[in-house]
Amino acid sequence: MDHYAALRSNVGLLGTQLGDTIRSQLGDALLERVEQIRQLSKAARQGEELQADKLKQVLQSLTDDELLPVARAFAQFLNLANLAEQHYSISRIGQASIEKPEPLAELFSLLADKQLDRVQVQQAVANLSIELVLTAHPTEVSRRTLIHKLTEIALCLTELEQDLTPAQQQRVEQRLSELIAQAWHTNEIREQRPTPVDEAKSGFAVIESSLWQAIPDFLRELDSKLLAATGQGLALDAAPVKFSSWMGGDRDGNPFVTAKVTRQVLLLSRWKAADLFAKDLDLLSSELSMYQASPALTEVAGEASEPYRLVLNKLRSGLLHTRDWLTEALKHDRLQRPQDLIWHNQQLLEPLLLCYQSLLDCGMAVIANGKLLDTLRRAYAFGLTLLKLDIRQDAGRHAQVFSELTQYLGLGDYGAWDEGARQAFLLAELANRRPLFPKGWQPSSDVQEVLDTCDIVARHGSEALSTYVISMAGKPSDVLAVQLLLKEAGISFPMPVAPLFETLSDLQNAPDCMRKLLSIDWYRGYINGKQEVMIGYSDSAKDAGVFAAAWAQYSAQEALVAICQQAKVQLTLFHGRGGTIGRGGGPAHAAILSQPPGSLAGGLRVTEQGEMIRFKFGLPKLAERSLALYASAVLEGMLLPPPVPKQSWRTLMSQLAEDSCQAYRAVVRHNKDFVPYFRAATPEQELGQLPLGSRPAKRNPTGGVESLRAIPWIFAWSQNRLMLPAWLGAGAALAKAAEQDNAALLDEMQQQWPFFATRMSMLEMVFLKADSDIAAYYDKVLVPDELKHLGQQLREQLTADRELLLKLIHSDTLMAKESWIRESIMLRNTYVDPLHILQAELLHRVRHQPDRVNPMISRALMVTIAGIAAGMRNSG
Repeated sequence: MDHYAALRSNVGLLGTQLGDTIRSQLGDALLERVEQIRQLSKAARQGEELQADKLKQVLQSLTDDELLPVARAFAQFLNLANLAEQHYSISRIGQASIEKPEPLAELFSLLADKQLDRVQVQQAVANLSIELVLTAHPTEVSRRTLIHKLTEIALCLTELEQDLTPAQQQRVEQRLSELIAQAWHTNEIREQRPTPVDEAKSGFAVIESSLWQAIPDFLRELDSKLLAATGQGLALDAAPVKFSSWMGGDRDGNPFVTAKVTRQVLLLSRWKAADLFAKDLDLLSSELSMYQASPALTEVAGEASEPYRLVLNKLRSGLLHTRDWLTEALKHDRLQRPQDLIWHNQQLLEPLLLCYQSLLDCGMAVIANGKLLDTLRRAYAFGLTLLKLDIRQDAGRHAQVFSELTQYLGLGDYGAWDEGARQAFLLAELANRRPLFPKGWQPSSDVQEVLDTCDIVARHGSEALSTYVISMAGKPSDVLAVQLLLKEAGISFPMPVAPLFETLSDLQNAPDCMRKLLSIDWYRGYINGKQEVMIGYSDSAKDAGVFAAAWAQYSAQEALVAICQQAKVQLTLFHGRGGTIGRGGGPAHAAILSQPPGSLAGGLRVTEQGEMIRFKFGLPKLAERSLALYASAVLEGMLLPPPVPKQSWRTLMSQLAEDSCQAYRAVVRHNKDFVPYFRAATPEQELGQLPLGSRPAKRNPTGGVESLRAIPWIFAWSQNRLMLPAWLGAGAALAKAAEQDNAALLDEMQQQWPFFATRMSMLEMVFLKADSDIAAYYDKVLVPDELKHLGQQLREQLTADRELLLKLIHSDTLMAKESWIRESIMLRNTYVDPLHILQAELLHRVRHQPDRVNPMISRALMVTIAGIAAGMRNSG
């Protein structure tokens, strides 16, 4: 049975509608050209070499006027194919053929099979703490306006699954063609880079359009499954999943995120929360017309004939008044906050709980547990600040503050002091009650910016803020410096401060750093038994390659868990994952279950980034499924932890990590031709012109690979399909291990160790997405002759690594067990391939015939970049 017939049928329908739009706008000739390219691409994918050559000839011969519409046609088609696939994964028909269609049902059935104690299961669910941190890395290619249209298209696909009359069918198809035409006539590339405030607004948009509905729906499902399994449902105040954000708070290397921007985003977040809760109350007020009330509600509502409406309307008008004040506050730098605003979560919860309890007391549980319960769930999950904001700043910026200060005070230069002297100074000041910063001190603008940020943090409180993350942290003084800055700003709550360990050496030194930090009495007293640590995935992989980075991340987590258990401190690990394999991405369920045992005890914090936010949470049903996947994986990891690795596994894994790091660095760091080759063979230089995110692509505009941010580094290699950061070094290490007669041990590790099995399955996915022929074409068109040898070597390595992997996993097909992922990649190739060939042609024109480059050619290039990113499904 062809499981995917319905998916292909939807893809075909959307493609036909797009074709009709192109014909009506640009005529039959252009549509025929697009269709010719599509057919040639399909034949080329099936191995017909003559057609592959013809495809290249046709694309090379496009006139300047044809380039942009052809690029747009294929890019738009990929957006529509993605959408059809998202819809399929949550549709009735798709449930039979996708991996883990019902994660929670599967989990509870697994727990029942293992005969786990009910109380243990209830306790695990009660302790479940997942915080998803939305980040706006510069890879979200689609604009908000297009995302709205795509959501509407998904609704049409849902309608088409119903039994419709011919007239209804026609009406839905008419709406589809209208929406596809709207999308075609909308600029898919932004005119300007988004500001950090724009990025934050796109985060709010995801909550409004999707998560607002998904959270109560997900909790309803979890509640019913838990009740059926243990006889006890979720607590009323359960909020197992919460959301935070870096948008407007992440200033690491982003000069556009200022204290003023952070304030604006915090106020906008409250504005959006007040607006959404006011809409909820509008609906509740229209529905809760009952007259019976508990004595507690009557005491508040008096003799009102409709007490619930009275209480809810009063709360609603308070929220609207708060929203109006916030509108004004956003126009002024400092505006005195009046006392009568709805500012704290308790003010929102009290009236809602009063109505809920009254309905229960009066025998109306069925009403209490309807829409009112949904609003209560939202109040616990989002609260009046909607998204808690993290602050992230580089450790060097904090040291700079104390460097200037100690020089001003005549104490020497903090920047030149050793770790012991820094700690002594910071701890003495942390214990001192007098203010440290002198009144007349005029610091530099960089230092003032850090102080202003701490001032904003102190003003906005713990309901609005989550964690202060320190990037490039390596020493206890990096953490103490932030504690002192916050104390000086007058903070009234203990804000969690998380060091971020991101390079290979940072990860290796993390246990030592945390051991020293936790041995400081003042610090132990201050953190009150809780510590958060952030593990960086992207920089470590860029620094050392995927195998070495993964093992360093695993080892660091294992050591940190042990150190914190010994110190009786609850550890929360915060994973800085990206959407791609090279940034710790890949299927979330497998990734969570491959963590070290004990690492989920303090909950899970993880970044959700850029375009992955839309792929996981873009539609309410999709978001509900993603939340269920997260919850089921974390619960399984807590209740049925993976095995502690055997010593023989560790020894071999350490060897693999070392060998792969050497092989990776031999190319990336020690081959003099590598950087020039990278710049020639990929659109790395041109990526900086694409107005994707608010952050500059490089930390240092003149540096080499090390100065490049991890995201464009990975983005560039996915554009030419070599996917180099996600595999380089791993195959060489596995080959060496296989030669040394470790085949049986490698088999055992794959069968019994989820960490290793996940690494191997991620390599499978990468090898399925990588394409030597496409990479070779980029080289042919773009790389100077004297550098071509390196591309040849790398492609030969890719082929050898792929063949070795197939041997090690005992298969003749990549991703044979994951047919859904395989199908999804294959489905797109026909449409991505022409964009690659077109991109190589456009890059050649831009680089070699700059006098011929006009705005249309530049825009066509940007469209190919965006289209390939959509087709690869994880750009950075």
